[in-house]
Amino acid sequence: MQLFYNPDINENTTQFSFEKEESRHIVKVLRKQVGDTLHITNGKGWLFSAQISIPNINKCTAEIVSKTLQPKKKYNLHLAVAPTKMNDRYEWFLEKATEIGIDSITPIICDHSERKIIKPERFERIIQSAAKQSLSCYLPELKEAVPFKTFIKQDFSGHLFIAHCEETDKKSLKNELQSNQDITILIGPEGDFSVKEINQALQNKFIPVTLGETRLRTETAAIVACHSVAFINEM
Repeated sequence: MQLFYNPDINENTTQFSFEKEESRHIVKVLRKQVGDTLHITNGKGWLFSAQISIPNINKCTAEIVSKTLQPKKKYNLHLAVAPTKMNDRYEWFLEKATEIGIDSITPIICDHSERKIIKPERFERIIQSAAKQSLSCYLPELKEAVPFKTFIKQDFSGHLFIAHCEETDKKSLKNELQSNQDITILIGPEGDFSVKEINQALQNKFIPVTLGETRLRTETAAIVACHSVAFINEM
């Protein structure tokens, strides 16, 4: 099955048209014709089956024939990850985390961050592409990039963790995780969190954790954390 994404359709939609780029792909590349079936999600859990009525390369139109609300995971994972110096590393993280399963992502700008400006439009496209590739009907939410000091002042729920490299007492993340729980995990930049940021997190009830025996890159640490949560919830 190939999955398409259209955020504008909902359970009451009966007919819709794809944008030009997607229309061209459907008609010219996939060579779909009148009556052919397409599968579409709006990223909010709905899976639609639709039949092409007008296979126009500029505006392909389809009629929805069935819809199903896919079950949502029993846990919610929010990763707050500092942007990496090289954009492609962060993009790799976004792609793989979406494939593994994540609910929301916040780029946090830290004291040691070398990159303080991101391109949310490009990040959104990468997330959408990964969601389609992995056949996920729930699109992760990319939140606005914020300074660490702003992010940490929010009201959080669920289990809270911060993965840092300072030589202090830390627990193993895999031993702290429980299934069917809401989880927020903080991952710092290449230069790690500052001592001040770590203390702020601890004051806000974040538990310091380690992700293993070796020191990991930012994007690798984020993927390890993401996979650890997914693995615990699949057991």
